[in-house]
Amino acid sequence: MSNTKFATYLHILTLMAKEGDIYLSSEYLSSSINIHPVIIRKNLSELRSSGLIESKEGKTGGSKLARPAKKIKLSEIYNLVNDNSALGKSNTPNPACNVGKQINKHLEQLYETVDKKIIKALGKESLQDFANKFK
Repeated sequence: MSNTKFATYLHILTLMAKEGDIYLSSEYLSSSINIHPVIIRKNLSELRSSGLIESKEGKTGGSKLARPAKKIKLSEIYNLVNDNSALGKSNTPNPACNVGKQINKHLEQLYETVDKKIIKALGKESLQDFANKFK
């Protein structure tokens, strides 16, 4: 997972949750997140492909949540952007070393345990729960 992708997706989706049924433009979203609208549009495309948002084109176009925020778990967003363990990747150690030849097996077990705990924790909070923190 990139260092900012989860945060960016959550920011986009939180803005949409706060605004309700209003279509938000990529310019509006980019001004809140402080990144270029082109990057936002790429993120919106990925969120749309995942079924989290819907979009429409035109002067009154933009994007909004495809379903209620209370039905979107933070774990779903995490799973969308997670492409490796939260702790990182394994390395290529020296197989002649007693630790090196075994470490990746033990790291994989540790990574799996940590990732399951992260997903479980994020699965307890909905996007609506998160959005409610912003007054």
